[in-house]
Amino acid sequence: MIAVDPQYTSIGLSPRAHAIVLSAVFVGAFFLLRLLNRRQMRGKYTLLWMFVGLAVLVLALFPSLLDRMSRWFRIYYAPTTLFLVAIGFLLLVCIYFSYELSRLEERTRVLAEELAILRAEREPGADADDQLTP
Repeated sequence: MIAVDPQYTSIGLSPRAHAIVLSAVFVGAFFLLRLLNRRQMRGKYTLLWMFVGLAVLVLALFPSLLDRMSRWFRIYYAPTTLFLVAIGFLLLVCIYFSYELSRLEERTRVLAEELAILRAEREPGADADDQLTP
């Protein structure tokens, strides 16, 4: 048998696909900025998703970047590289949101305990000195 170099498959996009990706990125950016303006999303998350949109835009404008990255990783089908990077990114986002959720749950527990203590101190008859006197 003769060893043959595998064929690398490109992700070339048609002009129509470029237009669709471009419009999707701009609609997404508008939507994100609208959420930020209404204070429904924090700035750090808006910035994160804007960078994702920018990366998608760059890959749509220069698909050869994805081809080169695929060849460097020795992945023979360029869309697989895209999915691999997307899945890795989403995994990191899930881990970060799990961290944030755990931190907020702990903060909520501490605040609930402090509120219970303040309410117990404010109510009459809850004071230890008052309970000891006849």
